[in-house]
Amino acid sequence: MTGRCRACSGAVLHTVLDLGTVPAADDFPPAARPVTPAETTHPLRMVRCARCELAQLAEDDTVASEPRGVEPQALRDQAADAIARVDAAGLLRGNTVIEFGSPHGGSWLPLLAERGCAEADAARADLVLDCFGIMHEPDQRAAFAARAAAVAPGGLLLLQYHSLAAIVAQRQWNALRHGHFAYYSLHALSLALTGAGMGVTTAWEFDLYGGTVLVAARRGPAAPDHTVREILSREGELITSESLRRLQRFVDDHVRALRTWLIDAAAAGQRVYAYGAASRAVALLSLAGAHQGLVAGVADVAPAKQGRRMPGTDIPIISPRELIAAAPDRVLLTLPDLLGEVSAGLPELDGRWFLDDPRGPRKGGVDDRHTARAAPGQQFTSEGQPYR
Repeated sequence: MTGRCRACSGAVLHTVLDLGTVPAADDFPPAARPVTPAETTHPLRMVRCARCELAQLAEDDTVASEPRGVEPQALRDQAADAIARVDAAGLLRGNTVIEFGSPHGGSWLPLLAERGCAEADAARADLVLDCFGIMHEPDQRAAFAARAAAVAPGGLLLLQYHSLAAIVAQRQWNALRHGHFAYYSLHALSLALTGAGMGVTTAWEFDLYGGTVLVAARRGPAAPDHTVREILSREGELITSESLRRLQRFVDDHVRALRTWLIDAAAAGQRVYAYGAASRAVALLSLAGAHQGLVAGVADVAPAKQGRRMPGTDIPIISPRELIAAAPDRVLLTLPDLLGEVSAGLPELDGRWFLDDPRGPRKGGVDDRHTARAAPGQQFTSEGQPYR
């Protein structure tokens, strides 16, 4: 990084979270390739701009190469819910849409087509959509400008993001990963949109990933409604200098709790596997010093990841069927949002699920299964969003 803010070019950037050097979040080597020290040499640091308050990735020396997988039902359900809410608010007007897709895949276009909204064949559309895509753009200012330019006169921009307030409140330090260049508060996002000539009018909140926000914006100045004002007020309480500093302490607490749990399980003769070769599990397993003696394997439905291993470790990635055949004593779910899906799809593992938690793994229960239901024959990815 040049030392300038990715959104406003501010020169003062304060370090919020520094994980040192870790493996690349999306480079899964073949299982047969020996682990080398070079795998764990990539800096991973979050900084925050003193001017616009955008939290952002300080530098990224990795090359995205994550194998693509299957879009999870949880994200499909959330997309349908979001469109229904926007429609109920009377905001799905016009006939054309442009979607700025996420490198993870997935699309809202089929759902919008059911409501008579066709993909635009021009440079502008009545509706412009970005769901978890803009965070992947190194040049945030240019990314916001591009999305604003695509909005036709009188049109609407819908932009969904993982909330920095949720990351702070729920100790989600491992949401920081290579390839994700921005971590938004509504305040910072609103300033970036203002710089692109857009104004936020309303917003909707969702439980996915512990807290995501979908904003609606139009050209020119806008008067935010009560929902926007409430989110901004809550952010002011949750995102403080002290709460951001605590993220660094949560890293040590989380890593220590997981390692203790793994060592205790091994000492008791229990075999632990994990489910989900998720990007957010890469730094966690590496920092915890996990190896095949503590985690025998990580199951994942993505065929492109099977036969590989977790970066920086010797832990192999296996198929869900291999996980069932292994008859593990405990299965650590690296992304708790997917418990409803994976427990429905893999009933043979009932009673063995443990949810990764910053305070230490905890037994998954009925109350944790509200996030989504499995479709018949559905298989599931490790991410709470689709893979790259």
